[in-house]
Amino acid sequence: MNNWVRENLWRHVLAIAVCLFSLFPLYLVVLSSLSTNGSLHLTSFVPTEFSLKNFRFLFNSPKIPFMHWVQNSLVIASTVAICSVVIGAASAFAFSRLKFKGKKFGIQLLLLVQMFPAILALSAVYVIMERVYRFAPQIGLGSQAGLVLVYLGGSMGVNIWLLKGFVDSIPAELDEAAKIDGASAVQTYWLIFVPLAAPVLAVVSLLSFIGTFNEFILARLFLVEMDGRTVAVGLQQFIGGQYSQNWGPFAAGSILASIPIVVIFLSLQKYIVNGLTAGSVKG
Repeated sequence: MNNWVRENLWRHVLAIAVCLFSLFPLYLVVLSSLSTNGSLHLTSFVPTEFSLKNFRFLFNSPKIPFMHWVQNSLVIASTVAICSVVIGAASAFAFSRLKFKGKKFGIQLLLLVQMFPAILALSAVYVIMERVYRFAPQIGLGSQAGLVLVYLGGSMGVNIWLLKGFVDSIPAELDEAAKIDGASAVQTYWLIFVPLAAPVLAVVSLLSFIGTFNEFILARLFLVEMDGRTVAVGLQQFIGGQYSQNWGPFAAGSILASIPIVVIFLSLQKYIVNGLTAGSVKG
């Protein structure tokens, strides 16, 4: 017993302390969403009064289109996730397996672009999309379609490099066997690469969805209309002003907005675990 206390007790104490430290912000958000005063100030860690008025405020207030914000976020994040997987997987397969002119320069250019912080291009992107709005307002500044294009442009480099590394780990003998059987490059892509890459494709789609769903800076810059905002931009107005520190509705909205991410993560958990344990090549 003394040996266990001396060797293992500190590990358990450290693990419990880290867990408590990590869970405290979530606990504070939950208490704030159920608080009656709508603030982050807690008189006790175990409050005696709970209220659902913050949740009712989000759904009943005519000036707060909360469901529109959630719908916009889901549409934008889902579109970016699907397009990122489709375009990124095809590009990674081409860079890894096909031979074409400019292949080496193209993949090096993608790597070079990723070295610069995305915030450096913020002003340039704003000017470009503002000019696009003049002749194509459907994909210009202030449109959700334009925001999707900007998201795709910023995430393609990382996704292509991630997927290319996965494709490089797939033995080339599989491609050669497919060619002997008469399969074309497209058939090799759909029949060999896509089934084997299902775990990493799930990871890419999940990361793209979460990153887009939670993104604030570009969404705040692009989306001006109240009904067209994402949930991250919409909830910011509760705490953005000097006299509008409504932490109760903000916390309630944050909890409700996290539900789609949790559901998607649990749905793709099997593929993520398979990708981490089984590897890319299955016998």
